[in-house]
Formats: sequence, C-alpha cells, structure tokens
Amino acid sequence: MTRLPLARMAEIADEGARTGTAIAQFTNDHELDVPDAYAVQALSISRRVARGERVVGVKMGLTSRAKMAQVGVDEVIWGRLTDGMLLADGAPLSLGGYVHPRVEPEIAFLIERPLGGRVTAMQAMDAVGAVAAAAEVIDSRYEDFKFALPDVIADNSSSSGIVVGAWCDPSTPIDNLGIALSVDGRNQEVGSSAAILGDPVRSLVEAARMVAEAGLQLEPGWIVLAGGATAAVPLVAGSSYRVTVESLGRVGFTVTE
Repeated sequence: MTRLPLARMAEIADEGARTGTAIAQFTNDHELDVPDAYAVQALSISRRVARGERVVGVKMGLTSRAKMAQVGVDEVIWGRLTDGMLLADGAPLSLGGYVHPRVEPEIAFLIERPLGGRVTAMQAMDAVGAVAAAAEVIDSRYEDFKFALPDVIADNSSSSGIVVGAWCDPSTPIDNLGIALSVDGRNQEVGSSAAILGDPVRSLVEAARMVAEAGLQLEPGWIVLAGGATAAVPLVAGSSYRVTVESLGRVGFTVTE
C-alpha cells in the first residue's frame, strides 16, 4: 500500500463528481482510514466552495442498523450538501453528470438556530424550524460500484443531489411515518421513518455531535437529511420518481436522459 497525499485524493474525488466520471477505489492501492477520509471529504468540498458553491447542510448515511451491521460499523457517517446539489421539486434531472445514480426517500430538517455538540432529542428539535419529505440522489463515483467505508466517506458519503418538498410544522410527529418511493406511479419501495435509527430525530442528534467533532456546527438555514428510509432505487432515463411521506407530503423529479 502507498500513501497518496490527501489533497490529491480530494482532487480525484472532486473531479469524478464534477465530471460524472468513474474513479478507481482509493483503498485498493492506498492507505486510507476513516479520519483521513473525512479530511479528504472536507478538502474536496472546499474545491467546490472555491468554484463558487456554498455549503447548505449535511446528509447522514448508514442510518439503518442493518446497513451498519452489513459494513461492520457502529455509527453513522455524514457528508456535506452544497447549493450546487439542490434540485427543484418536479424539475427534470439529466443523468449526464452521474456515474451510478440512485434515489432514496428521506426526511429533511431545516435548522433555525445553531446546533452542535452532544444534545438531547428535545434540544435538537428546539433548533429545527421545519421538516419535510425529501429525495436524495446518491452517486458513488467508484468504478464497478466497489468501495470500502473510507472510500464512501471520501466521496462525500455519495451525496449528489437533493430535492426537498414543502416545509411543514416541526411539531409534526415523524417517528413512525409511512414512506413510499414510486417509479412511474408504482410503489417500488415502502417503509417507515422508524427505519432511520428508530426515529429520524436520533439522526439529527448524531449530526450535531459529528459535525462538532469536525469543528463545525449546524447553521441556521442549513438542511439536514436524516438518512435513507428504504433501499435506494437506480435512476433510469425517461422515468419519474416520487417520494411520499405520511403527514409531510410528496416530492419528486423526472429523469430526462
């Protein structure tokens, strides 16, 4: 194994995401642990910011206990969201900038007051101004869709796009809402918000803790994606995708090419 400079890894990951081009799995040939992977992620996002993008939130990943067990970890992962990832509800989406695009249903939090560190569920929700149904477009840039955990983190935890529905009152109970992901009007995946760590608010608590460990906080106006509530579904040109969350409404998009 060799050690590739973290800045070089960040450049490779960023270019893969920017151009929609597959990249080689870092951990096949280079040493990369989880702390360094987060450093690569931060450096990669800083390249986006240098190009004019703005950080607008974070996404949480591996929020299913089954997924944690599958990859042998005991805590969630996170990535950064930028305004360049925001997609309008109902807008067309082109596959041109993606490698292995998939979509998964999410619940989104809109942060109203700064939040960071170890907090209770009540303290976390006190910082939330609204909640919404959302869809996250995830895209691993690695060749043949093969990767280890540090690779995923370095690749910004696969975050690529986000569509958020109408914002709802934060007092809306979200611990056990029915969720459906449909393709061309037919339900493809059905689940519950309880699949997100038993309650999506727990994911928000984890987000506050993990960003604080990176020297950050959740800022007012930021969006926090709680994590996938069902398995992700591959995107196919010509199909329409819709997420429906009980009590929170619907959100979706159509893939044009």
